[in-house]
Amino acid sequence: MPQRNGAAFSTEERDRLETQAELLNETLQMANYSAVTHLAVVFALAYMFWDTASHHYLVGLMAAISIIIAATLGTTWYYRNTFRSEVTETAVRRGSWISKALALALGLTWATMPAILIPPADGGHRMVAVAVTAGLISDAYVVGPFFSVAFLLAAPIVVGGFMGLAGCDAPFGAYVSVLLVIYALFIWFSVRRMSLLSYQRIWQRVVMQHQGETIGLLLNDFEEGASDWLWETDPDGRLRQVPARMAATLSRDPATLQGESLLAILADTGQPDHAAALRTAMAMREPFHEQAVRVSGAHGTRWWNLNGKPAFDRYGGFLGYRGVGSDITVSREAQARIAFLAGHDTLTGLPNRAAFQDAIQAIYQGGETPETRETPTALLCLDLDGFKAVNDSRGHAAGDLLLARVAGRLVRLTEGRARNFRLGGDEFAILYPGVGPEAAEHLARQVIGEIRRPYQIGVSLIEVGVSIGIAHAPRDAHDPAALLGRADLALYSAKAAGKGCWCSFDVSLEDRGFRQRQLDADMRLALRSGEIALHYQPLVDLRSERVVGLEALLRWNKPGEGWISPTEIIAIAESTGFIIEIGRWALRRACLDARSWPGLRVAVNISSIHVRRLDFHDEVAAILSETGLAPEGLEIEITESVLLDRESEVLTNLKRLRALGVRIALDDFGTGYSSLSYLTDFPFDKVKVDRSFVRDLQARPEKIAVIEAIVTMARALAMDVTVEGVETRQQEAVLRHKQCGTAQGFLYSPARPAAEIHDLVRRLDTRKASVA
Repeated sequence: MPQRNGAAFSTEERDRLETQAELLNETLQMANYSAVTHLAVVFALAYMFWDTASHHYLVGLMAAISIIIAATLGTTWYYRNTFRSEVTETAVRRGSWISKALALALGLTWATMPAILIPPADGGHRMVAVAVTAGLISDAYVVGPFFSVAFLLAAPIVVGGFMGLAGCDAPFGAYVSVLLVIYALFIWFSVRRMSLLSYQRIWQRVVMQHQGETIGLLLNDFEEGASDWLWETDPDGRLRQVPARMAATLSRDPATLQGESLLAILADTGQPDHAAALRTAMAMREPFHEQAVRVSGAHGTRWWNLNGKPAFDRYGGFLGYRGVGSDITVSREAQARIAFLAGHDTLTGLPNRAAFQDAIQAIYQGGETPETRETPTALLCLDLDGFKAVNDSRGHAAGDLLLARVAGRLVRLTEGRARNFRLGGDEFAILYPGVGPEAAEHLARQVIGEIRRPYQIGVSLIEVGVSIGIAHAPRDAHDPAALLGRADLALYSAKAAGKGCWCSFDVSLEDRGFRQRQLDADMRLALRSGEIALHYQPLVDLRSERVVGLEALLRWNKPGEGWISPTEIIAIAESTGFIIEIGRWALRRACLDARSWPGLRVAVNISSIHVRRLDFHDEVAAILSETGLAPEGLEIEITESVLLDRESEVLTNLKRLRALGVRIALDDFGTGYSSLSYLTDFPFDKVKVDRSFVRDLQARPEKIAVIEAIVTMARALAMDVTVEGVETRQQEAVLRHKQCGTAQGFLYSPARPAAEIHDLVRRLDTRKASVA
């Protein structure tokens, strides 16, 4: 490699220096052959002119030429050894100057020959001298790679020739001089052209050599550091120059693969069709790109990615294939895993909602054809009953394990006859093809029985149920969305029927869904137009028998239909989220009305959805400020479902409201999952006993015992007790005897509009006075 002191060469400088070194090397190598010629010529010339020319001149000419030739041979030997070890800028420059100096010295020495020998010679000797002169000029071709060296050699000889010819008889000396000029010009242009071609030839060779070295280094780095490898076959498709990395993917020695057919290796998997495209391309001698092929190795199946193109010689003869390969087993497995995860649930391993959508869509491909109509499919939508309680009480880890166990039971139960999907949360689906309603209902009963069996989760036995909605394609729907919607309607009906059961879709369910959607739209208009109102039911102190408060109850007298059940209204509003707007309106309306009833507290039922909002406390505080009602005049009733999640935000909201002076009551006490634990989590001001405990109170003593236990517990926790659904004097008497605090029910009054409350309270209080 060329070197320079003090600074590195640029690529162009390096190439130019090496080109000059090669030119110098070629010139010096040719000088070896020229040296022998010059020695032979000078001694032959001395012999021919010994009798006619000065002996002193001839001896001196032979001595001078011999010395110059010896110096040339020594220089050639020196630089040949020098350039073998290294090429330096100084060595090239010095070698060029020495070559020029030797060429000039040789040219000047030979220039004396025609000037001295031609004029006095006779015709024969003159012809010999002219011939030697012409031959010496042509020696410029030998040192032609360096034009300056050729010029310094030939130019003095041409000048000496002119001097010698000037002493010849006229006009022959002039004639030969003209011919010499023509010959010299020809030599000059030819040598000039040859030197340029030599420079370009050597320059290209140097550049290509460096490029080859760079490519070689890159290929070495590629082989050593990259995951890819280069492969090559002969015309018959047999591997040659097998890289170690390629052989390593098959856990084989490269020597054992040498000469083996590439297509035979690919066929070893027993699945030859996977390489059909590659086989076809190689048979047609066409290039191929990004061909993923399977190969068999000692440690199982591997995947290669192959790129290749055919190679041909200059005559079009096929030489085989050259290409690049890589082991893509890891990425292939990763892609397969990603593809699996895209269509499967990671927790249960079941196909997920996306896969379910594809499957249900496939049911309706060509859905209008007789074949599809003759192949019914049942869709079973499943929703676990009680799963949320398990998640809350046992934690999400137990809940996840339970879902996986449920999925396992579904797979075992339906294996070979139906496909299972997890849609999300505790929702599953089953597609049961080729069956009618009887088979689908039989499967639903099997699933319900299988799912309700206890699950061993850790040291505990956990029980959950399942509700199932069934719809049939194409009987019940003509598109996927409608089929899923009708299965959901059936599922909602099953849950409404008491959970743990199944329900098949029929038209009445859709009519019910249509009514719910219509009521939702009408309800929003009714709230804005004032059709929805609050009625108030009095709460009577059982000791003093005086009205101490009122509960606000939602009422809607729908034009053309009459009174709509509050239960139906609230269920629809909660499913759509409209219950929050209703709750805000009810709070504001009740607080405004309560200002007209001094000394009476108003109770408002608030949905669990509304209470869970982070800004619920701020809403209540703003309404109290806006209406001017004292916080002590408001009581908010909530159900225990608000506390199912035990969210800190809910407890924070309730505690802030109590600190403000608002009372908090727990409604429908005793009907939920674990009411006693809620009483320890949050100190309520009051619990309300559900009307189901008052019904048949005299006929069922156990209900009296429950009420007595609730009262005792509430008194111990400094809570009031209100009993709902009191309808008879006998019930009132029992409750008073058991020291219940307040009661409400039809015995006193149904809920009445706000305008009637003054008279109602006066009448109830007057009744007490008259009895007294």
